[in-house]
Amino acid sequence: MALRFNSSAAVSRETGDELGGAIVGEAASGASAAWPQQRIFASLLGATSAAVNETWFVNQAITSGSEQGIAWRCAGDLLYGVLELDEADFPGSADCSSLQAASREAYSRIFRLLDARGFPNLWRVWNYLAAINLEIRGLERYRQFNVGRQDAFLEYRRGAAGNVPAACALGLASGPLSIAFMAGRVPAVPLENPRQVSAYNYPADYGPRSPTFSRAALAYPSGQEILLISGTASIVGHRTVHLNDVAGQCRECVANIEAVLGEANRLRRSAPFVLGELSYRVYLRDAADFRTIREILSRLLGPAEICYVQADICRCDLLLEIEAHALHLLEN
Repeated sequence: MALRFNSSAAVSRETGDELGGAIVGEAASGASAAWPQQRIFASLLGATSAAVNETWFVNQAITSGSEQGIAWRCAGDLLYGVLELDEADFPGSADCSSLQAASREAYSRIFRLLDARGFPNLWRVWNYLAAINLEIRGLERYRQFNVGRQDAFLEYRRGAAGNVPAACALGLASGPLSIAFMAGRVPAVPLENPRQVSAYNYPADYGPRSPTFSRAALAYPSGQEILLISGTASIVGHRTVHLNDVAGQCRECVANIEAVLGEANRLRRSAPFVLGELSYRVYLRDAADFRTIREILSRLLGPAEICYVQADICRCDLLLEIEAHALHLLEN
């Protein structure tokens, strides 16, 4: 199976080999895609189009389905799925917010699907929720999400440390809890950043439950090696650095990605991964910072493909976050 990725302003015309993907930008008119497509309705910055379609393709027979609200497709040893849940459908309780309940249910559904279909290993997860930094009943919504997510990981015996997927969690102005995921029949190799405390080992200062993700993962579709880098921010150890300094935070993000690349290249089975070949999605809290960030990244990343999106970051003091991926053929 050959997996490939394409990012285009044009609306993709179905060819029958789309595994899944995302539409990033303004809400699209017309019919939805025939494949699992996550809808990330946020402003694109510096783009020539209102939306970008990001799609993963395979050259192998595809099986499709819809279960428990999850639209999914699988091919060979790989599955991609998308789930949206309306928090209003989860009233919560005195000790469990609606978002916490929705997050737990979302991940519970994902794990049940993966177990039933024989793809038990989560490789990468993309999480989006409204008002991520809003505090409700004394707890920030991102931290409520972390509680619900970890509850599901523990309930379905996935564990909450070590062998956990790469992931991101971003805030949008409105909309449902939206989760897209890539999973495989075989485990990915989780990667950590030597410059940072692993997110799942964060102290209780960051909430009652730690975030459940690895800094990156190396995964292995048949004959290939894919590097999946989680949302990466200006954090050293477990603390935010360069407060109120978007240029400093941008350079620190890249330093952290370089550190992750070092770990990936230590374990890689294919050609070395380099900064300039990665495909990036950059999230900016404030659109006014776009030019500064673009100028810095053009120097540091060279000709890399970058999609700039306005979104809220998981900590109020973080001004941007960067995620990335690259796909190599395995060496003989």
